Amino acid sequence: MKKIKRLAIPILGVLFLLLLSACGNTDSEVEKSNQVGKKVKIVTTFYPIYDFTKNIVQDNAEISMLIPAGTESHGFEPSAKVVAAIQDADVFIYNSDEMETWVPGTLEAIDTTKVTVINASEGIEFIEKEESKEDEEPGEEEHSHAIDPHVWLSPVLAQAEVKTIQMGLAKADKENAALYQKNAEKYTQELTELDQEFKAAFENAENRTFVTQHAAFAYLAKQYDLTQVSISGLSSETEPSPAKLAELSNYAKKNNINYIYFENNASSKIAETLAAEADIELAVLDPIEGVSQKEQDAGVDYIQVMKNNLESLKKSIQ
Repeated sequence: MKKIKRLAIPILGVLFLLLLSACGNTDSEVEKSNQVGKKVKIVTTFYPIYDFTKNIVQDNAEISMLIPAGTESHGFEPSAKVVAAIQDADVFIYNSDEMETWVPGTLEAIDTTKVTVINASEGIEFIEKEESKEDEEPGEEEHSHAIDPHVWLSPVLAQAEVKTIQMGLAKADKENAALYQKNAEKYTQELTELDQEFKAAFENAENRTFVTQHAAFAYLAKQYDLTQVSISGLSSETEPSPAKLAELSNYAKKNNINYIYFENNASSKIAETLAAEADIELAVLDPIEGVSQKEQDAGVDYIQVMKNNLESLKKSIQ
């Protein structure tokens, strides 16, 4: 019996040490698992910025979009929930102060020492639109400035935004920096091919003018040596005066304009009025400010919509 007791003591000691070791390994593995499983939380403002970011990070981050499809991006006002979502994020990405005019004021309420803020258009030279007094509507304050914020509608400037986003994410998430660079380079190649398609389509065109309801395509026009003539201003909801409509009608007739372009997310009433007045057809030109979840699930993205825009523009640019 004494021998059994002497053996029991070391056996119990070994078992106790093994138990401690097992507990230590379990804690370590759980901590390691949590670190590996954690994804950077990214909040973006509207669709193009969301899609650019998604192509860079793919499934390696948690991405959300603040402004849903069908919402007028220019006039968006952030709720307390939106402010909280930005503060809770690791990274906040937006197009520009000129597009998301609410961002500068919102960031004053955000602790930016805890959130990396990326202005995707940083370094891009904006186009200043000269507007006559006749074009300006009484009480129209939001777009009284003449800065055009629609830089993403140029495939070349889209590449610049992708690079800025990628570099910002690399600083915020160093662990995945190399992966972000690789993904960004691959997506940039797709945007380069899109640019080449636009160049080839318009290279020898004689008619290089197109008429739009929404003056959103100045960067695209500048990139490919085209001329955009707009019915309304930078806001898709701005209504032109009767005198402006008459002027545009005469312009369309004199210059053999066969199409007027309107965006599918806004009312086409103004474009329809001018089309009836000038006896010309309507076509869609999408500024890509919102792509619905249903469309995304069906495979619609920035590049696909831009290709649709290209086919639509070919009706005028010949």
